[in-house]
Amino acid sequence: MVDSLLPVMWLIPLFPALGAFLNGFFGHLIRKKAHWVAIPAVLLSFLFSLAVFATLLKAHHPHQVTLYRWIASDGFLVSVGFLFDTLSATMLLVVTGVGLLVHIYSIGYMHEDAGYARYFSYLNLFIFFMLMLVLADNYLLMFLGWEGVGLCSYLLIGFWFHKKSASDAAKKAFIVNRIGDAGFILGILLIIFMVGTTSYAVVLDALPHHVQRHPMESGIVTAIAFLLFMGAVGKSAQIPLYVWLPDAMEGPTPVSALIHAATMVTAGIYMVCRSHPLYLSAPLAMQTIAVTGAATALFAGTIATVQNDIKKVLAYSTVSQLGFMFLALGVGAFVAGMFHLVTHAFFKGLLFLGAGSVIHASSNEQDMQKLGGLRKKLPVTFATMLLGGLAIAGVPPFAGFWSKDEILTQTLQKGHPFLFGIASLAAVLTAFYIFRLLYLTFFGETRLSTEAVHHLHESPPTMTFALLTLAFLSLVGGFLLGFPPENGAFHHFLSASIQMPHTEHHFTSFNLMLMAGSVAMAGTGWFLAHLFYRLRPELPARLAKKRYVLYWLLFNKYWVDELYDKTVLALSRSLSKLSFACDRYLIDGVVNGAGRLAVTLSGIKLFFDQRVIDGTANGLAAATQFLSGSFRKIQTGGVQNYILTMTGGAVFLVGVLVFLLK
Repeated sequence: MVDSLLPVMWLIPLFPALGAFLNGFFGHLIRKKAHWVAIPAVLLSFLFSLAVFATLLKAHHPHQVTLYRWIASDGFLVSVGFLFDTLSATMLLVVTGVGLLVHIYSIGYMHEDAGYARYFSYLNLFIFFMLMLVLADNYLLMFLGWEGVGLCSYLLIGFWFHKKSASDAAKKAFIVNRIGDAGFILGILLIIFMVGTTSYAVVLDALPHHVQRHPMESGIVTAIAFLLFMGAVGKSAQIPLYVWLPDAMEGPTPVSALIHAATMVTAGIYMVCRSHPLYLSAPLAMQTIAVTGAATALFAGTIATVQNDIKKVLAYSTVSQLGFMFLALGVGAFVAGMFHLVTHAFFKGLLFLGAGSVIHASSNEQDMQKLGGLRKKLPVTFATMLLGGLAIAGVPPFAGFWSKDEILTQTLQKGHPFLFGIASLAAVLTAFYIFRLLYLTFFGETRLSTEAVHHLHESPPTMTFALLTLAFLSLVGGFLLGFPPENGAFHHFLSASIQMPHTEHHFTSFNLMLMAGSVAMAGTGWFLAHLFYRLRPELPARLAKKRYVLYWLLFNKYWVDELYDKTVLALSRSLSKLSFACDRYLIDGVVNGAGRLAVTLSGIKLFFDQRVIDGTANGLAAATQFLSGSFRKIQTGGVQNYILTMTGGAVFLVGVLVFLLK
């Protein structure tokens, strides 16, 4: 069985990598046929993932394949290896399955775009890096995929780079993610310091045992858990690093469905679940995760209730739903968090693609205040988005009901009533804002211009196929995977990878009571939306006027971006100016002063060389030449001259002696 998996494991990420390469370098040759390269690449990855998944269903034992040695330095070894277990298999099917539907949907949505081939190249590249992140058997290889999906997010958010808002949003996403990633890489370095390797098999066994043997050093393990979670906060858009995701809606809508609803933003959830033995050894980190998740769920939910851009509503909804997942992880309900990740991929991918269908049909109009009355013009889009809305609102038997109800149930069962209350309020807000979106978009009289109404049309089959597929999964997926609660097929499947203390789960009256409470929450949210936007449509404006402080607080998203601009960014700009001034006036001054001093010293040296050293040498040479010339004249070669000279010398000496003897 293992041998049959070996040729499959490395092919799964290879196909989209080849697709990205071909469209990236040769897409200009095939242009509008680029999808004939990109879609088969993802389809093959999906089929191979299904084949291995089917094999894993028969035997839940994990399989590991090492391709080659990547890093070898002084005893530190890192290999490129893949780990295929039930946890990575779940993520593989989400990534390749939803990714395939988004690729098919994009044929219709992007068919008129000049960057058609470039778009599909970026999508394939994203799928490749996401698969590397999921399949990695060590933290360093995971970080490679982690950074790769961040790069692809930057490329896809800024796909329409001629728009300043798109390029600004891409840069914002890239920078904010780098803040979280700084913590992530520090966590990996601390793991290397503690264990000497980044392999999951070693790290997730060694660190918990280290805490048991050395309780005084548990702070180091907690620090590792916090640093890794810092990366998850950035990638999965939690407080305080959530600000990039709403702006990321500047990219094409299919990108929002794939990257910012179903796959990339769930990377943090996957990482924490993969590292669950580490987090179970760090209770303080677990509590922080739970509080962060609950706060984010409520915070983003309140903002979504008053936004008018259809994609912005779904963006803040994504932030809120990710908060629910982190709440589950923080209270130790790791399987429940992964369950909501899967169902969220169904209904949120559906809602984003449905929003894209609305935008595509209404001449790129995204403001819900200018839409309305579209349900008869867009029957398939309306029906599928209604199913997605019922799923996210938590209406039974739709997918979101089972996963969200399990999160609320386990939060209460594990002794967190306050967090349960916050999450319950967030669940009511979820139902309210999603039905508000549906009412403003599809009901009442249309508020579109006459020309836009004239061009209204249902989306082409390539788009509606993806909508219908995700609608079906949103309808039945949760029940098939999650019933009975806490003991369904999904829980049995993941139990091989997420080892938790075994407890007996029974479908009791307590479960029924909480399920009834979940239905009541969804009903309350629907009733308020129905009251405000169907029965009494004048109420929202009156309430906004009466409670204008609260309304403007929510409408302006608590002014968090402005707060960051006045504090963090202002400090950053001040430090940049200080650094510039330091470079210009201090560093440059020192350098220029040193340069002038060097020129002066060089002049002195030149003078000394020319006037002293060269002058002395030349003077000695001239004196020697003069003396030698003078003495040369004495050497005439005539004997009579020599006799005359000797006689003169003798006379001189005799004269001196006579003078001295007197």
